[in-house]
Amino acid sequence: MYERMRAGELYKFAGPEFERLGAESAKRMVHYNTLTTAPREEVDAALQEMFGKVGPGVTIRPPLYIDYGIHTTIGEGTFMNFGCVLLDVADITIGARCQFAPGVQLLTAWHPLEATTRRDGWEAGTPITIGDNVWLGANTLVLSGVTIGENTVVGAGSVVTRDLPANVIAFGNPARVQRRLPEERE
Repeated sequence: MYERMRAGELYKFAGPEFERLGAESAKRMVHYNTLTTAPREEVDAALQEMFGKVGPGVTIRPPLYIDYGIHTTIGEGTFMNFGCVLLDVADITIGARCQFAPGVQLLTAWHPLEATTRRDGWEAGTPITIGDNVWLGANTLVLSGVTIGENTVVGAGSVVTRDLPANVIAFGNPARVQRRLPEERE
């Protein structure tokens, strides 16, 4: 079932591989969430253990909630504020120098629309990609399969159900592009 999950196919959360990975990720998450006053070196080591790849200068303020962590990569200089949720049954790729406000959720998991299939415990996941320099406002939800282009700003409380291009401001439920960002001057 784990191989099916990683391939983006329907799977059931059952079996020793899920139990082992779930226990390991929960242990890393709980440990990380106790490091509020720990030295930076200890925090960085915990981040390296928790995620698939973490660039230098990443700051994540606890509490942080993860599914696995190992399926997530985070680019250098990214900042996540309190209470972020990363459900990474599929890959989550976060670019460099991103800013996540409190309560941001990246949710790769989804459930079938057919009631019988859903009731029988089947689920799946689709990757999420966040480009460099993206700013996600407080309590933004990014749903499975979404890509957000570089430099884009998503307003607080938005629900991102579809891809957003680079260099725009978007907000709402569902999030819609409101305008293009002005070109930056050097």
